[in-house]
Amino acid sequence: MINHLECFVESADTGSFSAAGRRLALTSAAVGKNVTTLEAQLGVRLFQRSTRKLTLTEAGERFLLEVRGGLASIQRAMNSLDSSGQHPSGSLKVSVGTHFGIHYLLPLLDEFLGRYPLIRPDWEFDNRKIDLIGERFDAAIGGGFELPQGIVARELAPAHTVLAASPAYLARKPAFVEPEDLAFGEGIRIRSPQTGRVRNFILRDSQDRQAAISLPERMTFNEPEACCEAAVMGLGIVVASLPNLLPYLESGRLVRVLPNWYAENGSLSLYFPTHKMLPAKTRVFVDFVIEKFREQQLSRRFDARIMFVN
Repeated sequence: MINHLECFVESADTGSFSAAGRRLALTSAAVGKNVTTLEAQLGVRLFQRSTRKLTLTEAGERFLLEVRGGLASIQRAMNSLDSSGQHPSGSLKVSVGTHFGIHYLLPLLDEFLGRYPLIRPDWEFDNRKIDLIGERFDAAIGGGFELPQGIVARELAPAHTVLAASPAYLARKPAFVEPEDLAFGEGIRIRSPQTGRVRNFILRDSQDRQAAISLPERMTFNEPEACCEAAVMGLGIVVASLPNLLPYLESGRLVRVLPNWYAENGSLSLYFPTHKMLPAKTRVFVDFVIEKFREQQLSRRFDARIMFVN
């Protein structure tokens, strides 16, 4: 309800949903939806809408006079609680990819809750793209997010894609020395759950040579871990991101194919809304994740330019 009232007051002050969204770090659509929900709850129309501006109805003017002062008092009280930072608390809504969340974030949960026992994790493990502001997430970890106004991205590590196969598979195949040799392999490819297509990557090496992945598709899956497990079974060469492949590479179940070659895929980042006063629960989560990335040297381990020793 507080969010709906904030959207109403800011829209009344600025005369548009888009201007209110810029103040609140929300999308115009999210502001409009909140105002519409408030109108439905009250059973009255608060604005007359046109293509150019918003105009308060008579009921809207009366309602604005009634709620403005009370809303300001509530906001001050909430900000006072959040700014103390002594006892961060509340629901922490985070979006993170399934594999990364389970293998890298979830193992940190016990320590995180030991430090901040009043925080209640509400984490979504999914590989879909989200609207961080519109869906009211406190933070998200991933890559390829759009960065609209009101969102901050803290880069955690490079996002590199590499090729890997089991030692048994490579033992029965001619050596893969150059990218064109991939034409003699069998590909295990990841199919996007959003588009249903397999992404075509361009490989590069330390000398900045470039080459397409000329790897015939033997099979496709929409889950990266399934692709990695199929590669462990010796069924072909998997093309996947280093965070997905790292446990397999470090254990020796898979080894890099063409280890001097990799594809760049942006960066792995931590995203969160920027406010003048970031809630304490979000601030401590951001600091904690950055601290653990540094401790575990994940930025270095996710860098395909560093050779693996198997």
